[in-house]
Amino acid sequence: MPAGTLFVVATPLGNLGDLSHRAEEVLRTAPVVAAEDTRRIRGLLSHLDAHPVVLSFHAHSTERRQERLLEILAEGRDVALVTDAGTPGVSDPGETLVAAVREAGFGVVPVPGPSAVSTALSASGLPADRYLFLGFLPRKGRERERLLGIAAAAEWTVVLYEAPPRLAELLKDLAAVAGSGRQAVVCRELTKMYEEFRPGTLEELASYYEAVPPRGEITVVVAGRSEPDAPPAQEDTALRAAELLASGLSRKAVVQRLIADAGVARNEAYRIVTSLP
Repeated sequence: MPAGTLFVVATPLGNLGDLSHRAEEVLRTAPVVAAEDTRRIRGLLSHLDAHPVVLSFHAHSTERRQERLLEILAEGRDVALVTDAGTPGVSDPGETLVAAVREAGFGVVPVPGPSAVSTALSASGLPADRYLFLGFLPRKGRERERLLGIAAAAEWTVVLYEAPPRLAELLKDLAAVAGSGRQAVVCRELTKMYEEFRPGTLEELASYYEAVPPRGEITVVVAGRSEPDAPPAQEDTALRAAELLASGLSRKAVVQRLIADAGVARNEAYRIVTSLP
């Protein structure tokens, strides 16, 4: 018996007309659908007059649920993986299942379609030839501070997701590290009846959404720095490398940190680290 295939199916952000014919066919014919929210996907399946077995698969699913999906594929039945809206695996559950399916030797077939990232970028008016996607930031702590710093320092457009009650706080935090005058666009309820694109500076947007609490799903697009940071002086890089070595990191780890944090070329990072005692 041939093994089943996992289809990673993009579903509409809001407007059902955005569902591709290929996605419709997969959802109509797949015997099993693994969904982040079974209640939401049942509405789409009813619209398509599709009647698969629907199993929940979300960020907090047990290992046993993943094993069950692998068993279904081993039985020769296809599985369609969907998220609440958009493309599975993009700041949504999916990557762990895809990795497990590939490791088990089963096929994985993407069925591309809507994505809030590309949708927001396309209508933001900000450069999208290169961009940095950071998804949802942690609510607090050092990791949030680190990612805010990355967003502020990026020379490319940055895309983030945020929940409505925390939007004003995110915009204020971004303004504090990136500058109040940095341009951004808040994209809300994409493809839905109350779709909104509101451009402005981070300070303007933070003030607006503090006074007018938003609703719905939100994507924030932030302009990159007008000029990239100048590369650090060689002396400063060597000093940083020495400090990292003294902290207990291996030479390999220090090389990786210099590349990631200071933008040093790989060969130069290796040369600096190996020259240290």
